[in-house]
Order: sequence, then structure tokens, then C-alpha cells
Amino acid sequence: MLEIKNLTVGYGAIPALHGISLSVKAGSIVTLIGANGAGKTTTLKAVSGLLKVQSGEILYEGRNIANLPTHQIVKLGLSHVPEGRMIFTNLTVLENLQLGAYLQQDRQIIRRELEHAFSLFPRLLEREKQIAGTLSGGEQQMLAIGRALMSRPKLLLLDEPSLGLAPLLVKTIFEKIVEINRERGLTILLVEQNANLALEISHFGYVLETGKVVLSGDSAALRQNPQVKSAYLGG
Repeated sequence: MLEIKNLTVGYGAIPALHGISLSVKAGSIVTLIGANGAGKTTTLKAVSGLLKVQSGEILYEGRNIANLPTHQIVKLGLSHVPEGRMIFTNLTVLENLQLGAYLQQDRQIIRRELEHAFSLFPRLLEREKQIAGTLSGGEQQMLAIGRALMSRPKLLLLDEPSLGLAPLLVKTIFEKIVEINRERGLTILLVEQNANLALEISHFGYVLETGKVVLSGDSAALRQNPQVKSAYLGG
């Protein structure tokens, strides 16, 4: 579904990705792990059109989407849940979800997607009319994922979904990620600091270091890799 070839991206004159290549099969969960500053978030931002690509290709269903405007990328079926959630804090839960469907004209489809978001995260239904900025961190993460799903994506980019959450809520969020993948066949590219958890729920993984892919393989194999164990899994 997604193939990145020799991707180079920088912030001004400072390079952040040095010709990385990776692929994401349809229906799979693929994770990017690595230390802070390794280039994980940069990769997701380049895919969703938030950062300018200097060279290389981002092929989505065979089409090069590098440097396409973000709204066109969303229209093609990609949705991005950014690090820090980035919900609209002054709007209600319902208004945030409705904004996720801004490209959708069919009201029946919007209603169906709302029902799906509420069945996935019942807490959002309880807080439907509440101002989003007053939600807890875990509830805001649920809202960010629910909002992204409202556009009916084929590929979901998830950036640090466990960031700043209590362990119990992290478990809930990750169970929901697996559920979305299994029930809807939704393809997911996941960036996550908690490497152990990310490798536990994903099918394939890439290890990034200073803007380069240094290791890749089946997630189960990466969890047993001595290099990965010592650097990212606490032993």
C-alpha cells in the first residue's frame, strides 16, 4: 500500500532523513521505533504532506504522493493522528469528530462513522457535548483517533499514541488499535516510544537511527534481536 524509496527530508539546511526506504503492506500494522530525533515523526509528516520532500518517492497504491497538498492526500485515503493529539480544544467532542469528515458529503456515511467512533470509544459518546480541551489525556487521544477515522481512511498514520498516558489507558488505546486493524482491515503505520508494546501489536518493524533505517524485520524477530533488546527494550 505504501512504499517509501530513498526519502530525504530536512528542516531548512539540517537533514533529518537520509535516503530511507520502507514499505507497508495492505492490512498490516508496521511500526517505526528509535530514539528521539531518529526521524520517526519526520517520516510520518513527509507521508502526509506536512513536510517538504527533498528527494525520493512516497508511493501510495503505486502513485507518487511526495509533496502533494495535504488535503489531497487525505482525499486519497490517508489519515494522520499527530503527536500531541492536536485536537481543537475550544470545540466540543462532536464538533471535533465532524471536522474529521469535512471531505465527506454523504450524511448517512457521516452518521455511520460517528456511530462507529462512539462504539469504539464509548467515553466519547458520554462526553459528546463537552469542550474537548477539558477532556483527560486519554480521552483526547481517543478523540484524535476517532476524528482521524471519520475520513474513512485506508491508511492510518499514528504518532506516539501512548505519550503522556497512564499505563491502563495505554493498554486500552493499543487494544483499540489492534481492533481497528482486525475489524476494518485498516493499514496502520505506527510511531511509538514504547518499543516493546509497538512490536507486540505490529506485524513488521523498522528501527531508525539518526535518519537512517538500521534494522528491519518481523516484529517478533525484532523483539528477540539482542541489539533491539539492549537499545530499546530494557535488556
